[in-house]
Formats: sequence, C-alpha cells, structure tokens
Amino acid sequence: MRELHDLTEFDEHLERTGSLDGVVVQGVDLSPRFDVIEAASCVGATFLGCRLSGAALEHVIEGGAVVFPRLPALPFETYRPRLYAQGELLAGWVPGEPDSFDDDALDSRIYAWSSLQAKGENLPVLDALARRLHDHAIDDALGEHLAGHPDVVAVMGGHSMLRTDPEFATVADLGRSMAREGWHVATGGGPGAMEAANLGAWLAPQPDAALAKALEMLATETDYRQADGYLSAGQSVLDQFPGGAESLAVPTWFYGHEPTNQFATHVAKYFANSIREDGLLAIATRGVVFSPGAAGTTQEVFQDATQNHYAVFGSISPMVFLDASFWREELPAEPLLRKLAGDRPYADLIGVADTADEAMRFLREHPPRDA
Repeated sequence: MRELHDLTEFDEHLERTGSLDGVVVQGVDLSPRFDVIEAASCVGATFLGCRLSGAALEHVIEGGAVVFPRLPALPFETYRPRLYAQGELLAGWVPGEPDSFDDDALDSRIYAWSSLQAKGENLPVLDALARRLHDHAIDDALGEHLAGHPDVVAVMGGHSMLRTDPEFATVADLGRSMAREGWHVATGGGPGAMEAANLGAWLAPQPDAALAKALEMLATETDYRQADGYLSAGQSVLDQFPGGAESLAVPTWFYGHEPTNQFATHVAKYFANSIREDGLLAIATRGVVFSPGAAGTTQEVFQDATQNHYAVFGSISPMVFLDASFWREELPAEPLLRKLAGDRPYADLIGVADTADEAMRFLREHPPRDA
C-alpha cells in the first residue's frame, strides 16, 4: 500500500492517479485539501491521525475508507510518519538552565507521561493504545529508513561507561571505523558505550584528530544525571564538528531517565522495551559488537544468540565481544555462548577483540551468511 506522509506526497499521488484508493495517509493535516478529497474516490484508504472533518470526513467514511482519529492530550505524535530527527527530542531544553531538560525537553515530557502509571500496572485503554500505535509507527518508519541501509552493525554496551573511560574511546574509535567502512552504526541510543559508538560514527568524515578533541570536550561533564552540563558538552562537540555521518539510535522510554544521546542522526524511540531490544538485534544483519555492560547487555548477548541459534531470520551474523578479560573472566558470557553454539554454524562467527582494529578485522573476515 502506498503511504503518504505530507501534503506534497498527497498532492503528487492524487495528481498522478486521480484517486486515493488503497492509500495510507499518515499524520497529515488535510484541512487545506478538503475540497479535492470530497471529489476523490477513497475505496480501501486508511487515514491515520489526519485532520479531517465535516463533509470531507463523511465522504471518506462513506466511500469505504477507515479513519483512525487523533488521540487527545498526548505529548507525542501517535501516528508519526518518520523517525525522530537528531535533536528533536531535546526540543524545549535551554542550555544553561539546570532544570530545563528535566522539566521542558520533549524527551522528558514524554517520559513523565509514560511514568504516570507504575510499571506492572494495567494501563488505561487509551494510553495503552496510544503507546502501541506510536511504536507501530516507529516500526514502520524504521523499516523505511533501513531500506536505504543494507549493512547495519550494532554496538551494545552499558550506560555506566564514562566519557573519560579508556573503553569509551575504544568504542568511539570502533564506531568511526564502522561508519568509514560504509556500515550503518546502530545503538541503544543511551549514554555510555551507546553514545560512544554514535559519536564515533558522527565524526567519521572528520580528520582522525577530531576524536581526541571531542573526547576532551565531553570530559567537562561525564554524569548524564547532571543533564544540562552533560548535554551542553555534547552540543559543543556538534557545534565544533558539524555535518557528521548518519547513524541510528533505538532507545526506549522504559529507561527514560537517561537522555537520548545527541550523536545519532535518526532515532527510533519506543515505549515497549521488549520490542525495541529484539528489533535492534534483528536489524543488525552485519553483526553485533558487545562492549562491557551489565544485566541489559548480557540479556542482549543471549537474545542475539537465540536469533543465530535458530536462524530466526534465515541468516546468521557475527557476534564480537569487545574486552576479552571482561567477557571471559569478569562476566564469562563468551565461554558459555561457545558452549551453547557447539558445532552449529554460528560458532565460527563468535569473536573476541580488545581493540577497535581487532573487532573490525573480525567483522570484515566473518561476514553474515545464509542459514
């Protein structure tokens, strides 16, 4: 079905075909086009959160279309047609005002709305519906985005990794190398290792020395809970090094106390963490690198392993553990995964690396393969 996301696409489609039969019109204010809508056939059309009223609304319903109304009093677009753009979720934040992010930023306002009910409680029907419609819209927008990015590689890791940690520089170096390779870097979109990978990707077009300078600038505030200083340091890097390479963040408001990192150019933020976790691993067809983390990262290791173990998507992709001593001794997931893999094909795609260069070498030498 043809999807129309704005008035320009709407006008072009109607001029070309002369009808709205079978289209999906998503989140568009159609009030300037009521007259042409009333003259068009709408058999099998779907209108998601569009502004329709009066004779135009009556016409599309009687003509066989389905209309999903806008839901009231929400801080987000339920039927948004595109991923969040870089910086969009920071709208309302005023640098230099300490409480501005927590009180005014779009990201925080959506998180506050989503936190009105305690975790585990049944949500009011309209709230639950709004979340699921939003996440479906993000799924749809993510699929469209990825159509232009066949080689997605994910970097997973803990949010507690500091900007001043040596591991942060290693992950940033890796993200930069991946982007320079032509791969699309994807992360969980939070701070720590996730921010490092998106930062590296952003700096890919810059000279090598830019990374060290960026790390120096970010070191002025390493605690994401000090939101204004933390975000201001990130903004200073964006201002110093504009025009970065594309990368993807897939965060969740389940962990909404963490600001979405500033260096991803496209953000697929979900309410449902389970959908986000499984989806992020599923899109990483070029491989996944696991930097040190805790429970969440360990969960991701074995979610990814399950996808490879059963060839859920018809192919298997490499898994690289970054920091051998961490994954073999401190949190020995790598030996357990090798035991689990046994002689299955994906056993050959399990690697360990201590540097960005080693991780890149393994990924280049072990491309995904059909199951």
